[in-house]
Amino acid sequence: MDIATSAFMFLATLLVWIMTPGIALFYGGMVKSKNVLSTTMQSFSSIAIVSIIWIIAGYSLAFSTGGNALIGNLDWAGLKGVSFKPNPDYSSDIPHNLFMMFQLTFAILTVAIITGAFAERMRFSSYLIFITLWSLFVYSPVAHWVWGVGGWLRELGVLDFAGGNVVHISSGVTGLVLAIVLGKRKDAQNTTPHNLPLTIMGGALVWLGWYGFNVGSALTLNDVAMIAFINTNTAAAAGIIGWVVVEWLVNKKPTMLGAVSGAIAGLVAITPACGFVTPFASIIIGLVGGAICFWGVSYLKAKLGYDDALDAFGLHGIGGTWGGIATGLFSTVSVNSAGVNGLFYGGASLLWKQLVAIGATYVFVALVSFIIIKAIGLVLPIRVNEEEETVGLDITIHGEKAYHD
Repeated sequence: MDIATSAFMFLATLLVWIMTPGIALFYGGMVKSKNVLSTTMQSFSSIAIVSIIWIIAGYSLAFSTGGNALIGNLDWAGLKGVSFKPNPDYSSDIPHNLFMMFQLTFAILTVAIITGAFAERMRFSSYLIFITLWSLFVYSPVAHWVWGVGGWLRELGVLDFAGGNVVHISSGVTGLVLAIVLGKRKDAQNTTPHNLPLTIMGGALVWLGWYGFNVGSALTLNDVAMIAFINTNTAAAAGIIGWVVVEWLVNKKPTMLGAVSGAIAGLVAITPACGFVTPFASIIIGLVGGAICFWGVSYLKAKLGYDDALDAFGLHGIGGTWGGIATGLFSTVSVNSAGVNGLFYGGASLLWKQLVAIGATYVFVALVSFIIIKAIGLVLPIRVNEEEETVGLDITIHGEKAYHD
């Protein structure tokens, strides 16, 4: 075990943890003032619920080494056998329980991202049940597929450095399913952010935490980690440019909300590729990510008529999909010898594998998420009633308000 590497991963874990409060602020500033606390409560609840589920069974189902190609077993349930001693199947340099905590922060964040899609209209009790079941039956299997020993996408040779499939596509697709099942908000066409500075602050915290998210996924501070660091910042910057330029051309105004959204789009897009591509490729990935996510938020959502309230699918689903494809195009062993050459470096098979992973994740996540929310709906109402939506969820669900006259 290496003390310096362990200290680095401890810091990376803390950085990823701060992303969830960042998401709470990012989302909280974009909803109506009467729903800001209910929205942030959903993100903080993900910390509470997923932390417990991960310890009880989630981590074992995702990463235990005695399972099959689809899911791990319960050998590590309750963290049995998960100790300070490193597990060489994942890293010989850091404590096994530190690796577990690092992965926990990913599981928490993924759930928090989903909440943006159904903001201002889901009943809190149903939400808590949903994320409990979803963490076990959606997140853990997909994490095992991609990162777990014996996972079928890992064995296939799919590349996902820091969670394009596991975090962003799974959260984005789930958000889309919930947005469709719950239906539109009453005044979905007339909503504007109530506190943009709050959103900007949250976006900045998310960007800061993303360095732990991507760089920490190297599990050590080496040349690949530094490339991931450079690519993360570069793609975020390019994402701002890609989004704002298209927004300026289409809407004739460059907005601050567009800039922070573009940064998130660029970060999402580079996540699966950050440890496999060159800095120049990260510019292209970020630019396209910003532009294509603007298209998803501004055109696709209106065209198809779903109410993805805070654009969980528009940013994370679409951005993560582009990121997976881009990995298949731009990956090069000159950056990471553990990777594979993508299409632009003579490796056409990688692109096909990335497409298989994206398609399988879409189908599995959408189907199981739909089954879970429909099953909950047979027992409990999943949407607030009209009066609660009109008055606001802060007062009607939580009995408090963010602002007092």
